[in-house]
Amino acid sequence: MTERNAPNTQIQMTQIQDDKPMSGLLSQAPQRAILVGVEMPENEWPVQESMDELEQLASTAGVTCADRIVQKMEHPHPATLLGTGKVKEVAELVEFHDCDAAIFDLELKPVQHRNLERELGVPVLDRTALILIIFGQRARTREGRLQVELAQIEYDLPRLARQWSHLSRQRGSTQQRGEGEKQIEVDRRMLRRQKDQLEEEIEQVRAQRQLHRDRRKYTGAPVVALVGYTNAGKSTLLNRLAGTQSLAEDKLFATLDPMTRRVRLPGGQEILLTDTVGFVQRLPTTLVAAFRATLEEASEADLLLHVVDASHPHVLRQIEVVEQVLEETGAGGLPVVIALNKIDQMPADMQLHLEGLAAKMPSVRVSAIDGTGIDALLRCISDALIRQFVELDVLIPYERGDLVALFHRFGTIDSEEYEENGTHLHGHIPANHSGPFTAFQHRLAAVKRA
Repeated sequence: MTERNAPNTQIQMTQIQDDKPMSGLLSQAPQRAILVGVEMPENEWPVQESMDELEQLASTAGVTCADRIVQKMEHPHPATLLGTGKVKEVAELVEFHDCDAAIFDLELKPVQHRNLERELGVPVLDRTALILIIFGQRARTREGRLQVELAQIEYDLPRLARQWSHLSRQRGSTQQRGEGEKQIEVDRRMLRRQKDQLEEEIEQVRAQRQLHRDRRKYTGAPVVALVGYTNAGKSTLLNRLAGTQSLAEDKLFATLDPMTRRVRLPGGQEILLTDTVGFVQRLPTTLVAAFRATLEEASEADLLLHVVDASHPHVLRQIEVVEQVLEETGAGGLPVVIALNKIDQMPADMQLHLEGLAAKMPSVRVSAIDGTGIDALLRCISDALIRQFVELDVLIPYERGDLVALFHRFGTIDSEEYEENGTHLHGHIPANHSGPFTAFQHRLAAVKRA
């Protein structure tokens, strides 16, 4: 391999100004890269399937994948992940294809990262760094940017040593540390201060979201959270159900920031439908922790709408990943309706047999693109919510027409009759809206007893 310049890693410190360091993740991804995977006995996913997803992630980040290579081994090499011969083979492929990066499917330790960049002569990214780049490119709201930046800092902190290795070559006496080491400590302290500040701001966002959720809980419509594997079609389905035109692309993590839209069910009941960030296998723990404020939208919902790409060859494995992440975020015990999406891409006679927890949940075959099954899905959502509602049979005085309107807006009406003393309603309504109606029932019961 010809001698190359010292690698300028994609995850690196940016210019520090006004004593305020920026996080290390750049929104600009490499142009061409070699994809590298490792097949080991403990791998939960087949290596080729995982590599296919890695290529999709790279494409989403704007990276052209020139080639891919996989090594089968019992245990990862502690210094370079790969064996010595395979590292040389990757270096030759990088030079042959004129690539400006190598992307590894596993999360690399800092020492492996440093050694691989030295051996390959180009920046090295792992799966975590690639996902962080995508999130950095696609975060639009203040909340999303805060969460991405916190995850970036968590990723960067243990890697500062290799980022400033060119300074550590400067000499120092036994009484005074070298300039490089001093610079590393300065940058580490500044990043930690920035991390503390970001955590405070995100905690404020979390508190504000909790206030909004509490307000919705006691005065608003039921909340249905869209969850699912990335690129399952959540945003497209949200657009179809709500009649909106929000961003929806055939890419992984096409939308990052949560969106909430009002949707009216067949019985006239109004719900709030919230889109959340898509899940992916081996979702970095730093992202799960950083996006706690966003993921809590799912854990606090009244119902989860699990959107599944029914046409995907590994759909059952994707369902399992989503269930695992929901369990980790505290949403594992919530009621679920499964939307088997993209049936327009499946053969008409193909049947999908769900397994495990998913087999026990109500499911509907839909196509968010052409609208197939949408009415059936709305009815299924309505039925699932009704099972959590309070059944009421109440007589509302005519002067309280506001309560009749409230019942129509948030509840489902089984019967409505106009009697001498008021409107007689029988139906179901969320427990948080049942208070005024229950009070009228008690009042009427007291009058009858008198």
